[in-house]
Amino acid sequence: MDMLLIITILVVIFALAFDFINGFHDTANAIATSVSTRALKPRVAVMMAAVMNFLGAITFVGVAKAIASDIVDPFSLNSFDGDTTGSIVILAALCSAITWNLLTWYFGIPSSSSHTLIGSIAGAAIASAGFGILNYEGFTKILQALLLSPVIALVIGFTMMKLFKFLFKNFSLYSTNKGFRLVQIGTAALQAFTHGTNDAQKAMGIITMALIAASMQSGDEVQDWVRVACALAMGLGTAVGGYKIIKTVGGKIMKIRPVNGVAADLSSASIIFGATLIHLPVSTTHVISSAIMGVGAAQRVKGVNWAIARKIVITWFITMPISALMAGIFFLLLNLFF
Repeated sequence: MDMLLIITILVVIFALAFDFINGFHDTANAIATSVSTRALKPRVAVMMAAVMNFLGAITFVGVAKAIASDIVDPFSLNSFDGDTTGSIVILAALCSAITWNLLTWYFGIPSSSSHTLIGSIAGAAIASAGFGILNYEGFTKILQALLLSPVIALVIGFTMMKLFKFLFKNFSLYSTNKGFRLVQIGTAALQAFTHGTNDAQKAMGIITMALIAASMQSGDEVQDWVRVACALAMGLGTAVGGYKIIKTVGGKIMKIRPVNGVAADLSSASIIFGATLIHLPVSTTHVISSAIMGVGAAQRVKGVNWAIARKIVITWFITMPISALMAGIFFLLLNLFF
């Protein structure tokens, strides 16, 4: 079998594996608040998130196109030193992203799958052809979205919680939380749907990159089989669940009550879906964790476990450079092997 075809098949397999891992790695993002407040039982919440992730994943493709072309021009990958080099770049990026996702999942750290994938693509491409290979305009736009979205989530989460406190100040705490516990079922479903609209498209984008690099398609349109395969992988991964990260996001940042969960879910879902509509990838982990911090600060600043929050933020900042370095090493090793 032709070596380029073999590598392309490996890229598709690894991309679907990344999507599957992303599903159970990021399941906590959508359902952590509803599980921690006991609005939903963990098994029910995970299955609901799996279905909604799948539906979200097959609905949009704008983010996939951004991943496929805004970091590195996929058509330039064919001009590297050898027919398989561009495909090896993509395979190395996936190896790096999967490794980092599994490490952070094992230690229960809610790191960003978006940061690791984007950093890995950039690192592998730079290792292959130098810094000139990057599409700086698109790459900068993606970095701005990744950096600004958590800050916006913090502010909106804070504002949303303040608004809820004002609107329901004359209601008893018991009746308010009981009502919001029911609302949480809907907001958790919305959260899972928006997660699918943004996160699942990242694997679609990288498979599209591989198909272009292998000259198996001439445009950046996402093929139907790619959409369905990635949506299924995300849904199945979500069904497996990520209870280590649920524990961190849902309980260690702050003590979450139903009203807090609804405020955090609505804040983060609006930002994620807004990013999807303008075709920008954002970190669902960053956005949701920041929204929870904002909600917690509005409730009581000292009620937020800022030590855990600091640990999460540090992981956010180190993910991209570490992923880029790992991807560069993977590229050199794979280039020797193939």
